Amino acid sequence: MSILQKPNILIILSDQLRRDALSVYGDTNFQTPNIDSLAASGVRFNNTCSTYPLCVPFRYTLMTGQYAHRCMIPALGWRMSPAERTLADEFNDAGYQTAYFGKWHLYGGQIGIPGYGAKEEGYKPVPRSHQGRWQYWRGFELRNAPFDTNYFIDDDPTPHKIDGYQTDGLSDLAIDFIKNKRDKSKPFCSVLSVEPPHPPFEAPKELEDKWLSRDIKLPPNFMVDPKDSNYVTSGYSLKNEDSREQVIKNRKLYYAMVENLDNNVGRVVQALKDNGVFDNTIIMFMADHGEHGGAHCLADKQFPYEESIGIPLIISGPGISPEQVDVPICTEDLFPTILGLVNVPHRDEILGCDLSALTKDKTKAPDRPGVLLEFVWEPREATAFYKQIWRGFRSQSYKYTVLGDLEQGLKPWQFFDLKNDPYEIKNLISDPDYKDLIAQHHEWMKARMIEAGDGEAGLL
Repeated sequence: MSILQKPNILIILSDQLRRDALSVYGDTNFQTPNIDSLAASGVRFNNTCSTYPLCVPFRYTLMTGQYAHRCMIPALGWRMSPAERTLADEFNDAGYQTAYFGKWHLYGGQIGIPGYGAKEEGYKPVPRSHQGRWQYWRGFELRNAPFDTNYFIDDDPTPHKIDGYQTDGLSDLAIDFIKNKRDKSKPFCSVLSVEPPHPPFEAPKELEDKWLSRDIKLPPNFMVDPKDSNYVTSGYSLKNEDSREQVIKNRKLYYAMVENLDNNVGRVVQALKDNGVFDNTIIMFMADHGEHGGAHCLADKQFPYEESIGIPLIISGPGISPEQVDVPICTEDLFPTILGLVNVPHRDEILGCDLSALTKDKTKAPDRPGVLLEFVWEPREATAFYKQIWRGFRSQSYKYTVLGDLEQGLKPWQFFDLKNDPYEIKNLISDPDYKDLIAQHHEWMKARMIEAGDGEAGLL
């Protein structure tokens, strides 16, 4: 196959989009027709897990294929070395044009800066040396201010303001690339990385008004306190009536942000069609992690609950057979799968599974009992898991986690029967009827930690 015949790759990456907030994954509050359409024509992975459910570690793994514990990556504020071989390097070497639009968050953004919307971050470019060798760059480190976002062009330090809402503006840039700026002598690999529905919860006014006037259905675990003696609450705990009211409002605004995202997915797909490249473009829709949205009395992410680790993964395009896949998938599988979909080899050894064969044949599932979950390091005081760590193992029907620190080791924390208790309301860690299953998951987790070079296996 000539280089021109190779499929394009378009990765649409949303920030803090939990899997169950999309109608295709069962949300009954509204429809996401454009995302649902991609799922209908492609593969929908029903149990994809964000291994380390935070922005920075997910993005590191997406770019390199490596586990975050390899570099002892903290929850926030970490800078990736330019020496790391990235997804762009692999595609550049294969003759592709590579393009990146939007949030990067691998240049140390928000080191020591509390809260959202740190204004100074929005005016600092990511140096060319730290852009992962993406050839066409229209990116920024982070902003967390969807109506006040700047992006930077390649190595130019001049900020360019996005007029209006961030998701709209970044989608405009991606559409302009598809229409006018791409090198038509090469296939492209492009990432469109938008911050919404990451907080602050803000959307275009017409969508905000629409959603704030609606009633929404709340999940059974909404504002339900787990009452776990090992439960780490910190600033993410929400337990009073005032919090409940605000969290319901935030959930409505979250839906408004997701509806805007879905509209823009439709716009980008239409641009591919209008410019004659849709039939030769593989589209991957995903998120870096989820959002609790009041589940388990929690805001934000970090925890191993499904609202936090459960992310959408949809792959659609030429050669992809429409189907659903229920086996657990992890972040480390994304890098080899993206390359495998277009037969691009990777240079370095990686531990994730190439799922590209699975997109054509459902029987080609990876031969493993489940996937590893982890929380490596939290250096920030007054946050969840400060000076604590957790590890977990997610099989198709169960989830096991251990919690602890580097001094006292890791101790059993949670065990959930996801088939019978999908909202993780009943912690079975002390239930004698599950003793053997818990032990089995412990061994699976420890074996995978050792295989993945996780030094904390010695704490078990």
